[in-house]
Amino acid sequence: MHGDDEQQFTNWVDARASALRRTAFLICGDWHAADDAAQATLTKLYLAWPRLTRRDDIDGYAWRVLTRSLTDEWRRPWRRREHPVELVPDRAADDHTGQVDQQRLVLDALAGLPGRQRAALVLRFWQDLSVEETAAALGCSPGAVKSHTFRGLQALRVRLGDGFLIEQKGA
Repeated sequence: MHGDDEQQFTNWVDARASALRRTAFLICGDWHAADDAAQATLTKLYLAWPRLTRRDDIDGYAWRVLTRSLTDEWRRPWRRREHPVELVPDRAADDHTGQVDQQRLVLDALAGLPGRQRAALVLRFWQDLSVEETAAALGCSPGAVKSHTFRGLQALRVRLGDGFLIEQKGA
């Protein structure tokens, strides 16, 4: 990579690396896997950078690489093992005091969703991507994004309770 490309890549990484890592965590629920996925994304982006600078959709390419990296990880056989526990911890019913508790509840509920639903929700509502941008990142149709989003929100409503998710009119 040449000096100008190198500087453009460095500027892009400085502006977006932490968002990639946070998004990866929200999708997979594991900081170590999120770090690995973000690093894999940056590595692939670095190798493809000279070709990408001629295009306007560098962010879209990065989201696609990130979601595919995480999807590949989910498909690995050792990720499918169950991890039984001796005791299921008790949780206080309807104890939604404090923002940290609410965030933990949402993250736990997100972690229980299928990967595509979780990825669609994170990209649509956390990264604020459009349906079309999310479809491009996930490598599926806009209709599939809408379906994953709808099913994911329904599942979150069941897990968190009807009153937990507040929808804005017109959104």
